[in-house]
Amino acid sequence: MHNVLVTGANGQLGSELKDISGKYSDQFVFHFADRSGLNLSDANEVDRFLKEKKIQSIVNAAAYTAVDLAESEIDKASEGNVTIPKLLAELSFQHRIYLIHFSTDFVFDGKSSIPYKEEDLKSPVSVYGKTKSEGEDFVLSSNPNASIIRTSWVYSKYGKNFLKTILKLSSERPELKVIFDQVGTPTWANDLAGVCIAFLFKQMPGIFHYSNEGVASWYDFAKEIVEISKNKSNVLPIETKDYPTPAKRPHYSLLNKSKIKTSLEISIPHWKDSLKECMKSLSGA
Repeated sequence: MHNVLVTGANGQLGSELKDISGKYSDQFVFHFADRSGLNLSDANEVDRFLKEKKIQSIVNAAAYTAVDLAESEIDKASEGNVTIPKLLAELSFQHRIYLIHFSTDFVFDGKSSIPYKEEDLKSPVSVYGKTKSEGEDFVLSSNPNASIIRTSWVYSKYGKNFLKTILKLSSERPELKVIFDQVGTPTWANDLAGVCIAFLFKQMPGIFHYSNEGVASWYDFAKEIVEISKNKSNVLPIETKDYPTPAKRPHYSLLNKSKIKTSLEISIPHWKDSLKECMKSLSGA
């Protein structure tokens, strides 16, 4: 049996991995670790855990993801997105362990007019984006056998995310104003978890892009959520300049997924279809 450590066990991706892990119990033994169970900042503790559990693969689903807060919590963002991934990459290389690490569309500045490829120049415009970019560099330089999956606009029935915020606000307010000039693609964490399993089987090194199919602005995303939920709130489009935030965000961050589709031989669900599936599971949760 293949022993897998999953960090960030209580986050969106970690929780979705827990949900689907039972399907793969013949191939993998998953060890789900949260902050209370494993201190990822302590190299000795992590090293001991890897040896004791005979870990053969690590899925690093732990990260600092508070984009706006990162502007004032640089040290915390750096620890979660740079220091810990670097440590996991070093230890995984030392012990010949396969590592899957996750990154973000926010490593790009959003000035492109076509979907970003894996090899495109990075130029993050926020502290969050900069720490994720730096984390990527350290992971690949410390463990060239690692896989990095860049994704975008992740949501699920677990944790705090845009879907749950819009569901709450649209049930409380008659009107919502949502940004329409930031364009990307929402990604259901359950779909991402499935891709993660595929990587555990194939173990392909390098950077890969994954999101759901299709294009959306935050306004489009919110409008679809409200429509499916049948909440009565009226969703109105606004520009980024009308809703200032501490962190800058890319105006365009579509990811080109050709590489992952070819490598895994998969078709990817459209974001609207995955959103419907997620909201079904949410109403049944």
